[in-house]
Amino acid sequence: MDQHADIGLIGLAVMGQNLALNMADHGYTVAVYNRTTAVTDQFVAGPAAGAAIVGVPNVEDLVAAVARPRRIVLMVRAGAPVDSVIAGLVPLLDPGDVIVDGGNSHYEDTIRRTAEVEAAGLRYVGTGVSGGEEGARHGPSIMPGGSPDAWPIVKDVLQAIAAKVDDGTPCCDWVGRDGAGHYVKMVHNGIEYGDMQVIAEAYDLMHRGLQMTHDEMAEVFASWNRGRLRSYLIEITADIMAFREDGEPLVEKVLDTAGQKGTGRWTAESALRLGMPLTLVSSAVFARITSALADQRTVAAGALRGPSPQIAGDRSEALADLEQALYASKIVSYAQGFMLLQEAASEHAWDLDYGGIALLWREGCIIRAAFLDEIRAAYAADPGLPNLLLAPYFREAVEAAQPGWRRTVARAAAAGIPAPAYSSALAFFDAYRTARLPANLIQAQRDYFGAHTYERVDRPRGEFFHTDWTGTGGTASSGTYDA
Repeated sequence: MDQHADIGLIGLAVMGQNLALNMADHGYTVAVYNRTTAVTDQFVAGPAAGAAIVGVPNVEDLVAAVARPRRIVLMVRAGAPVDSVIAGLVPLLDPGDVIVDGGNSHYEDTIRRTAEVEAAGLRYVGTGVSGGEEGARHGPSIMPGGSPDAWPIVKDVLQAIAAKVDDGTPCCDWVGRDGAGHYVKMVHNGIEYGDMQVIAEAYDLMHRGLQMTHDEMAEVFASWNRGRLRSYLIEITADIMAFREDGEPLVEKVLDTAGQKGTGRWTAESALRLGMPLTLVSSAVFARITSALADQRTVAAGALRGPSPQIAGDRSEALADLEQALYASKIVSYAQGFMLLQEAASEHAWDLDYGGIALLWREGCIIRAAFLDEIRAAYAADPGLPNLLLAPYFREAVEAAQPGWRRTVARAAAAGIPAPAYSSALAFFDAYRTARLPANLIQAQRDYFGAHTYERVDRPRGEFFHTDWTGTGGTASSGTYDA
């Protein structure tokens, strides 16, 4: 087959199809292959009719159709299917060709695959793609990492199809070596879990607590979307509240069990491994897990008593406080997310541009929000910023939000309405701003029952001590280490 395609794409589920159409819109000829030949044929004859998209029946023909150095994009299910496709591709490619994994692969798999593909003389890119079906079709946020020398080869096409901010800057730039791109996408998805949870808690407090109608809630979310909370998720929440089926709010007919594909859990697991307090995202993951216990919750609702969920008092004051709680919790979530990125960068020797990452999320992706401009500005002003909460804008915003934030958490607790994201974010904020925490007691307890040793405030850091607290123990200690 003549080499006339600019790029090849494997996997024609909805994301793969939309990315192929997006590439064709931007002047690239795309050779496409799907394991089920009928899917390829239907796509080429249907949505891709008239576009510069060529269907091929097998991987060999796909490789033959793409001009060198070849760029082959994989849009297949994460895990073993990616490894299988790579194993079939590598023997067919030539040195310098590039394999691009655009799925939601785990970053550790991407680290491994980068090394394996590079060892075969090829180049590898693991890139996060966010924005769902619409983003893939019209401009997603793209977060590429992998083999650095692959970036000049794929830069033109990835930046062409990416979303753009107002000045035309693409929401796509090189993130870093091996798994950096997929790690940043993973953290993006974790923050997405947090954003959705803080919005869901606002809905619950409005609906059950303040007894608001769906039209009233739609207006509140719409008004928030005209202010500092302006974002894609707030925008669609207003639309959801206003949507009717047979005259009734459709959202109330949706079963209250939230699904998840694993990226939020991966983010929380990574935070635990790296010792970072990603409390809000973790709370959001556990909230989804709790929601899945629908049968148990139905039984418990009839057996376990609590207060009336109705919130008394002035509604407008409660809503103003709620907006403050949502905004402050959102700040904490992003602050924790960037703490995790910084620790991962240190662990894996990635040179991450944190302001640049905020720019990648500014358009196209699910967490796109005006809020991200402030994050970019914070890191532009201080590239070494250890925590977003210490940046002037965010410090002042959280300080101003504190009274309403605290009142919202108190109202939720008094009404028996769960608000794990607001509560965990506030607890982290209070812990982070506390110079001396009660962990000294925990360490004393550990030394008491396990001889785990402790450091002292009156001695230099790095010196460890053990006390015979009972008078019946010995001088031996278990050694000092963090597990």
